[in-house]
Parts: sequence; C-alpha cells; structure tokens
Amino acid sequence: MALSVDKKSKETALRFVIFVIDDSSNSGTKAEMNTIDEFNESLRAANQWVFACGIGAPTTAAMIDGRGGNAEIVDRSLFRDADFYSGFWVIETDSPASAREQAIAASRACNRLVELRPLLG
Repeated sequence: MALSVDKKSKETALRFVIFVIDDSSNSGTKAEMNTIDEFNESLRAANQWVFACGIGAPTTAAMIDGRGGNAEIVDRSLFRDADFYSGFWVIETDSPASAREQAIAASRACNRLVELRPLLG
C-alpha cells in the first residue's frame, strides 16, 4: 500500500528551481556551507530534494547560437551586471506555497538572494 501512496505523491508533485544570486563564485563561508548542508539534509528528509550544485562564474560562460544552420559562439555570459546565478537547487513539492517556503529557507541557508521558478514539463 505504501508504494501506491508514494506513486500518487510523485504524480502530484511539482518541481521548482531555486537560483542563488551572487556577485562571485564559490563565495560561501564555511559557516554558510554548513548551513547549506543542513538545508540540503532537510530537503532530503522531506523528500523534496532533486538536485543542487554550484555554477561556474560568468567568465567561464559561452553564448552559443546554432539557429539557422550556422553556429555562433561568443565567450561571455548573458548576464552583464555584477550579479549572476552562482548555484541552484531543484526541489519537488506539493504546492507553490511550499516551494516559496523552501526558497525562503534556501535564502536564509546560503545568506543570498534567491529566485524561484517553476519547472515546466
């Protein structure tokens, strides 16, 4: 019986991405990293963890446009401002309200501004 409950909860689950906004890569202090680890464990305990990682600095980015048969590659980021996405979580929740609560917890854990968006599809 527990298997069908788990299957049903997966069918109604919604996925969201929580982007961490920063002005440098790998800028977390040891204390912040410990708090992030605790947040990650809370997501796992609540069965809301899907995936998380950091992202390289904009200086490591390449913009690639393969439309129209040609490939144009420009070594730069889409972001022109000092702030950029430095990492993200993908979470699974049962409601947008729950996702917002987790985004608040994520912001507190990493001590950064975050952006929450639903994943489509």
